[in-house]
Amino acid sequence: MRSKKFICLALSCFSTLVQACGGHDHQVREWSQEELDELEKKWGAEWGFSGISTFAHLEYHKCLTTPSELFDIAIIGAPFDTAVSYRPGARFGPRAIRAASARQTSFRGFNPRAGINPYASWARILDCGDIPVVPVDNAVAVKQMTAAFTELGERAPSSPSLHARPKLVTLGGDHSLSLPALRAAFAAHGPLRVLHFDAHLDTWHPAKYPSYWASEQSRFTHGSMFYLAGEEGLIANGTESASVHAGLRTRLSGLEDYEDDDAQNWVRISADDVDDLGTKGIVESIMGTLGTEDPVYLSVDIDVLDPAFAPGTGTPEPGGWTTRELIRILRGIEGLNLVGADVVEVAPAYQGVGEETALAAAQVVFEILSSMVKRGLKEMGKTGASLERDGDRDEL
Repeated sequence: MRSKKFICLALSCFSTLVQACGGHDHQVREWSQEELDELEKKWGAEWGFSGISTFAHLEYHKCLTTPSELFDIAIIGAPFDTAVSYRPGARFGPRAIRAASARQTSFRGFNPRAGINPYASWARILDCGDIPVVPVDNAVAVKQMTAAFTELGERAPSSPSLHARPKLVTLGGDHSLSLPALRAAFAAHGPLRVLHFDAHLDTWHPAKYPSYWASEQSRFTHGSMFYLAGEEGLIANGTESASVHAGLRTRLSGLEDYEDDDAQNWVRISADDVDDLGTKGIVESIMGTLGTEDPVYLSVDIDVLDPAFAPGTGTPEPGGWTTRELIRILRGIEGLNLVGADVVEVAPAYQGVGEETALAAAQVVFEILSSMVKRGLKEMGKTGASLERDGDRDEL
């Protein structure tokens, strides 16, 4: 009985103490917009080395679980690498690319060659996090990625006066993710041209890769996805249209390996062509093939670069382009009608401590974003569309 009285007395004293300290007041303070703006000015800025690791310090939303969040361009990670044929590790690529993008900020994001800051223009660009791709079942993984890309690609954009569908820029992950990404882009835009930077063709016929233990699931690899995409009718390769490989230098089983590539009407630009044509000639060849009107999906395998510049990749091939050459070519193709893109095969376990591979990939994404945003400004001039978004006018 005495123990019970003691407990009651202790609770009473604690309640009195809480009330004396103001604990009885549970009202939440209402902040004025001026006060919130002042807090943002005081604490909102971040150094390159501070803050949570989103791509270029962009606003982060787990977009797959927040369907109310609209965007014009989404950075989406696909940490998947179990469709590789040589070295795994690209599942850590999205994380590495985000970390390497740390020096990109809206404050210092002006791209002199494009004449714009893609992070402070008309487009709402979000880091939408990663697709939680299962690592133990490739058949399920491709279904997951297809569903995720399609759901995000079907959303209304933040700037509907400029485009009917938002654009996705995917951080890989191995190159097989291009198949589900193309399925989603096809659903939004119809058949697409493809611009493919890579050391390898990636149009391998699955049946021609020798295996006694063939299966339906084994058809899906990071070397067969463009062949499969062509078979599904996702790529607009016909007598009047073609897609482009650039930077090729892969070893082949024989010249017959080109047969399936030719059948799908791909134009091949080798890594050595840069010596004879220069970067300007490579750009002219690409633009002359793809034009400026048809929707184009851009896929950049980081192994298009020489291993001296990008050792952190799954299937390195000596004799590739320099980082400077690739960036110069990307800057020259800004007139393309890009509707989606990916940067793949960054495997950070094989790169040096200086992050050279991931840094190159982050710069590639920056160039892609700059071109997409600049294209939007061009469309704005054609249509007379307004910069109004959510009731506010964004700064160019």
